[in-house]
Amino acid sequence: MILPVYLYGQPVLRKEAEVVSVDYPDLKQLVANMYETMYHADGVGLAAPQIGLSLQLLVIDASVLADDFPECKDFKRTMINPIFMERSEEEVSMEEGCLSLPGVHEKVSRSVKVRVKYWDDEFKEHEELFEGFAARVVQHECEHLAGHVFIDNISGIRRQLNKGRLNNIIKGSVRCSYKAKAVGK
Repeated sequence: MILPVYLYGQPVLRKEAEVVSVDYPDLKQLVANMYETMYHADGVGLAAPQIGLSLQLLVIDASVLADDFPECKDFKRTMINPIFMERSEEEVSMEEGCLSLPGVHEKVSRSVKVRVKYWDDEFKEHEELFEGFAARVVQHECEHLAGHVFIDNISGIRRQLNKGRLNNIIKGSVRCSYKAKAVGK
């Protein structure tokens, strides 16, 4: 089932997400719905807060980017309760966008490598090292679980330059090619 993507201004995007328990009801269906929603919106990642659920759950499928970023080949993951074990000091700045902030793109500096411990949808534990663009996607999606969005990482001046766009998103005066839920709608 395709779910609406919650847009910037929705309170759930600013809450710290709750731990997902092993007995969370209909988890498999929720994960399937999140992938379907993400694919329908042409995204490469989607966190549960973006569909209105304050849960430490995210899905990623960045394999479509493999031609430009070889580290994304076969990069499809479901991550539950992810924890950063380490981040490289070396960072790189690249442009990002977000399904919850349609039309907003800014350069964001992120660690080049991250080691993350997480559980999959079978609650099997994993610990993986992600590099390059794969690391960027993981960091971006995990930020949603902490109540942050990528524009929190840009300068005040850049945020001010985007103020009109952000206000339009909050007002619901923005068009999306996917089902979306703006504040008050």
